[in-house]
Amino acid sequence: MTPRALLKAALDVVVDLSHQKLGQEFLLCYHDSTVQVSNPDGRGDAGVAESREADLTSTTVSPPEGTLLGRAVAEGWPHPALVTVRGGRVFDITAKAAPTSRDVCETDDPAGYVAAAPGREIGPVAALLENSMAATRDPAKPYLLPPVDLQAVKASGVTFVVSLLERVIEEQARGSPEKADLIRADIAGLIGHDLSKLKPGSPEAAAVKARLIARGVWSQYLEVGIGPDAEIFSKCQPMASVGHGADVGLHPVSTWNNPEPEIAVVASSRGRIVGATLGNDVNLRDVEGRSALLLGKAKDNNASAALGPFIRLFDGSFSLDDVKSAVVSLKVEGGDGFVLEGASSMAEISRSPEELVAAAMGAHHQYPDGMVLYLGTMFAPVKDRGESGKGFTHRRGDIVTIASEKLGALVNRVELATECPPWTYGASHLMRDLARAGLL
Repeated sequence: MTPRALLKAALDVVVDLSHQKLGQEFLLCYHDSTVQVSNPDGRGDAGVAESREADLTSTTVSPPEGTLLGRAVAEGWPHPALVTVRGGRVFDITAKAAPTSRDVCETDDPAGYVAAAPGREIGPVAALLENSMAATRDPAKPYLLPPVDLQAVKASGVTFVVSLLERVIEEQARGSPEKADLIRADIAGLIGHDLSKLKPGSPEAAAVKARLIARGVWSQYLEVGIGPDAEIFSKCQPMASVGHGADVGLHPVSTWNNPEPEIAVVASSRGRIVGATLGNDVNLRDVEGRSALLLGKAKDNNASAALGPFIRLFDGSFSLDDVKSAVVSLKVEGGDGFVLEGASSMAEISRSPEELVAAAMGAHHQYPDGMVLYLGTMFAPVKDRGESGKGFTHRRGDIVTIASEKLGALVNRVELATECPPWTYGASHLMRDLARAGLL
């Protein structure tokens, strides 16, 4: 069966079983407000990218008022510090009672602990945000690290309908952006109904699955998208993520890749969600498209998991309901003058944060240090960047800004994973440093 026939059969089944009008919103989930100017050959200029990053530091803002937990370091410090923000200034709250981010999140009231913790002032939050930018960082001054440390770093996949369809496209295209463009055009002409109301694992979803199987049309992505079990995978090892301002890494083998702007929730070892942060689940579309068994290579590379700038802990001003109603925006700015913008609403997610955390941890799997869990994205950039039919892919020096009103902005520069600073400071190093400081 050809890719077109395969997809048409699958979508015909969905259309038969769905009666919600699609409207423009669904199709526009694929839309990227893209501008291409200068450098028509598509080659970026590293100098332009670096100057753009310097410009971004002056416009990066801290999250709104709330109970914030982060981590910071500077050359000469005996260990990374736990920090919070009070009145626009950053305070070191590292203490023997809770010397790690994991320990704070394990307390009965993480927000209450942080709010009451005595602290040593470090400096203005704006200064730390600015000094966190890799291109202009002064390592002798404080800068931000990812706000998690010992927690497992996990991720959810195919939690939005748009994400689901793009994964099916990747699978059918077998890693070829040229084929993907043709398949996507076919889908745009075939879809006429809304799948967003289809509850994964529901009887209606089971009916869709049964009819697809009967027609000989099924996909591993449709299985996790509308089937009973969510896709949960390891994004990186504890301590291996990067924070606000750091370079994010692409495996050099990839020629078709993209950012994945997401909210990530932080859960204690008991499975209780205690806060949220922003994340970039950097993805290699060509690698995953070749085979789902290459997910580890597509997702887990040096500097391929960005989190930050802070965890916003749940308190009277911020709750899981705010996460569920959040809008996450993405902006990519290239040294070639390319600008891509888009936004997605967490209200469109097909599995709730609680369901995703429960799929990852519980009686079937324990995480004694808790976890941070990326919730997935509905943003799938498809606009051409350069040659027609090649689709979107990153170029070195791209500046990626992921933002949400109540979580602030996470800004990173794109580099090759082999050119990003190597991961050399792990859990054993942190434990030794805290022990030497008398904090364990």
